[in-house]
Amino acid sequence: MVAIVIGFVVLLLVLVVMGAKMVPQGYEYTVERFGRYTHTLRPGLGIIIPLVDSVGSKINMMESVLDIPPQEVISKDNAMVTIDAVCFYQVVNAAKAAYEVNQLEYAIRNLTMTNIRTVLGSMDLDEMLSQRDGINERLLRIVDMATNPWGVKVTRIEIRDISPPADLAEAMAGQMKAERVKRANILEAEGLRAAAILKAEGLKQADILRAEGARQAAFLDAEARERAAEAEARATDMVSKAIAEGDIQAINYFVAQKYVEALGQIGASPNSKVFMLPVDATGVMGAIGGVTEIVRQTVGKGTS
Repeated sequence: MVAIVIGFVVLLLVLVVMGAKMVPQGYEYTVERFGRYTHTLRPGLGIIIPLVDSVGSKINMMESVLDIPPQEVISKDNAMVTIDAVCFYQVVNAAKAAYEVNQLEYAIRNLTMTNIRTVLGSMDLDEMLSQRDGINERLLRIVDMATNPWGVKVTRIEIRDISPPADLAEAMAGQMKAERVKRANILEAEGLRAAAILKAEGLKQADILRAEGARQAAFLDAEARERAAEAEARATDMVSKAIAEGDIQAINYFVAQKYVEALGQIGASPNSKVFMLPVDATGVMGAIGGVTEIVRQTVGKGTS
């Protein structure tokens, strides 16, 4: 009797151990009852019916990295290039990932490779090299939609490398060098053009300033001549009045003035070297004194 009880206890313990399942974090287990899927065990301690239920698949629910092997693709302009990519995916439904597709990673890899050929084959080589972000986005959208029935979420697809043939790479390098030389020549020409424009503007401004200076100088010279003419006119008027009144000193002033002007013209002549003339210094000084007397008399009359 004791042996039966002990055997029953041992059997009960074995059944309990068989029915308790510890699921680690980041994984989910599918449970099958007589080979048919019933439910999914989440991370932690799970209980199944021993001898009736069993664990079908252990699914990794963490984001995984799938390497896409390099492959050759013919572009739209018939250029052969080698494409290397990587795919990031995460299982969001363990039951679909376990029962909707066989060999999940193999299926995702081949689906990605096929769509890489399709997408890149419809583009020119220049578009492949310059629109890598657009290619990644387009591949992600297509592959994610195709893997959705498998309970998989494709998070990223990255094109790691696009390698054209060696001869084509050399031709592209030569084209890039020629384009840079052309751009440098254009920038140099634009710089010379800007310098010429600035120089012309500077010369124009200098001419304007010189013209303004000449105009101002002419205005000042004209004003000076006008003032000199006014002074001469006033002096002539004063002497004329003195002559009209019979002042002999006014006549002496005119004679002395003409005398001095004649001496100045003779001295300024380029053909004259040395000349000797009798000069009556007393007469000239007397004429100057007569002018002073005329001015005094005129000023006296004005004040009276």
